[in-house]
Amino acid sequence: MFNTTKTLLRNNIKKSNLLMVNLKKSFAINFTKNPLINVDEAYNDFNSKDKITKFVDVRDTDSFIASHIKGAQNINEIFTYLSTSDQSGIDEMKKEFEKVFQNYGINGNEQIILYEECLKTRFGASCRGLYLFNLFGFSNVRVLHGAWESWVAKGLPVSSEVEAINQKGTFSPSWNGSIFANKQDVLDALNNKDVVLLDVRDYDEWTAESSSPYGVDFAPKKGRIPGAIHIFWKDFMYEENGMTYMKSPEEILEITAAKGITPDKNIIIYCFKGARASNSFIALSTAGFTNIRNYFASWNEWSRDDNCPYEGSNLSINI
Repeated sequence: MFNTTKTLLRNNIKKSNLLMVNLKKSFAINFTKNPLINVDEAYNDFNSKDKITKFVDVRDTDSFIASHIKGAQNINEIFTYLSTSDQSGIDEMKKEFEKVFQNYGINGNEQIILYEECLKTRFGASCRGLYLFNLFGFSNVRVLHGAWESWVAKGLPVSSEVEAINQKGTFSPSWNGSIFANKQDVLDALNNKDVVLLDVRDYDEWTAESSSPYGVDFAPKKGRIPGAIHIFWKDFMYEENGMTYMKSPEEILEITAAKGITPDKNIIIYCFKGARASNSFIALSTAGFTNIRNYFASWNEWSRDDNCPYEGSNLSINI
């Protein structure tokens, strides 16, 4: 049995690596450029006369006020907003973020670089921001790789001064539905073996000990979507010198291959509200996965609908 398992894993990794050869630039399918930008490139872009670059800080307000990248604006709504996946929820989300982004002076002709304290300390908030911008049809956006802590470690300019927004922006959202899954898409996937449901939540949510990061009983139900496969979202990252980065494409492929997931699969990722799923969305994109959707409303929506089936007792940590 052990040798059979090792053989299957080896075959899946081999298949993933072969696919990776053909999909090295596949992030262009989900994003127009590599979604991650290192601090040196970000600093150079910000100081370039050839492009307009704006930093968006998604940390809590107190941390932002204490110190932030010079010129950055704090858009906390990127982290806090909870949505539903029906048409009225989509319309409301577009309306809300059109207002928010305009109020922060965003036009749609600039490069946006998002950052948080650390890629794993706020449930992937900066990645959630990148996903939202792409969902709204704005693709010139990247996540600061290594986050705020790497910027500070490099000794790059910071400030406690909050810059005034002199003019309202003109940002106008469209809709990139190819990266979005709604509740009906997930319900349909329950009976479709060609679709992988990937749960990337923390272990206590996966095993039905907690309903959400907001609290054990924040959502009305604890559990998981039937048939889902679990990979802990933080497993796609590593620490170096106290800072957190995404793992290499090869390492990410090895992790997914161990669960039988390869870049040719049709994947729907979910978490609680689409943040950790956005972090994993970026990880998979950099590793060559092209057919990925984020069930952005995730467990927050699913657990509140009695018509949505779930597994919620005596759950194993494995799968």
